Amino acid sequence: MYYINCFFMYSVLGFLMESFVYKFIDSSNHSGFLYGPITPIYGIGAIIIILINKNFISKIKVNKVLILLLQFIVFTILLTLLEFIGGFLLKEILNMELWNYTNKEYNIGKYISLDLAIIWGIFSILFIYVIHPFINKFIKKIPKKGTYLFIIIFIIDIVFTIWCER
Repeated sequence: MYYINCFFMYSVLGFLMESFVYKFIDSSNHSGFLYGPITPIYGIGAIIIILINKNFISKIKVNKVLILLLQFIVFTILLTLLEFIGGFLLKEILNMELWNYTNKEYNIGKYISLDLAIIWGIFSILFIYVIHPFINKFIKKIPKKGTYLFIIIFIIDIVFTIWCER
């Protein structure tokens, strides 16, 4: 249940963060492909960071500076790969293109931008050392009934989104 709760918590927080950014830059974009306040790519990214950090990186015994550098490099690559896969699958499966970086200076195709990759790396470090330790306290308090409610809302959102996109 813990990782399901992490997925939902960070999917909602990612939605809120991205919605705030879109409002700040005066964009008419909407966060994610679902109608509700859930952007799954953020939840998936958070789980990747948590699991890789817990099961692999934290077991490496080197000084803290090297761990920080390793975390930055690994998570920059993994989150950029996630962004590529997410963009590709959205286009191929749902015929949606929520981001396209071809007009950015440091793009690698449509779905990867090196300047944003650096931001993902920086954000992953903030996530590991600041955001997750704080939010984790709340995640651990979510009861099973709350998790089931999240799952039901998520399924309804997916069905509603697919139904309305027909």
